[in-house]
Amino acid sequence: MARSRTTWPWLALNAAGFQLGWLACVIGGAGVGGIVGGVVLAAHLLCMARPGEWRWLVIFGLMGLAIDGSLALLGGYRFAPEDVRVGPLALWLLWLWPLFAMLIHHSLYWLWARPWLAALGGAISAPLSYFGGAKLAGVALAPWLLPSQAVIWALICLTVSLAAARGYLTPPPGENCSPAAD
Repeated sequence: MARSRTTWPWLALNAAGFQLGWLACVIGGAGVGGIVGGVVLAAHLLCMARPGEWRWLVIFGLMGLAIDGSLALLGGYRFAPEDVRVGPLALWLLWLWPLFAMLIHHSLYWLWARPWLAALGGAISAPLSYFGGAKLAGVALAPWLLPSQAVIWALICLTVSLAAARGYLTPPPGENCSPAAD
């Protein structure tokens, strides 16, 4: 049975796992990113995931395929010819979506109680992540892509906040991931 870990060392490990997966995907492409990202996700599911959390990883993977896939079809990305693809989308970019989803119930849990901060965080951090990732991976971005990502990720983070407000992200009884709890 998967265990829920909410102490600060585990939350830091959750965030570090995401960063490791992000770097592996962006710098290493589909091969290295797939291996490292797969190991990070498997370790997360075995050691930290809450019951049913795997659904969030699958949903975010499908969202990534739909959203970034659509943006790729519209010409938002120009991937390197050697990038392994799922349709129009580089596989390494698709891996980033479930990696992000593993943060939702853990290291980012505190953020969802603050919907406007979550939306602002999504609007700022996602385009910065896409910009940095594109530079490291040699991907050309259309001029309209980063502003579009700001709106998309503001809405995604606002939606996650609303899901949290409705109890879909409630931690198990007696546990709290907010910074004030530790």
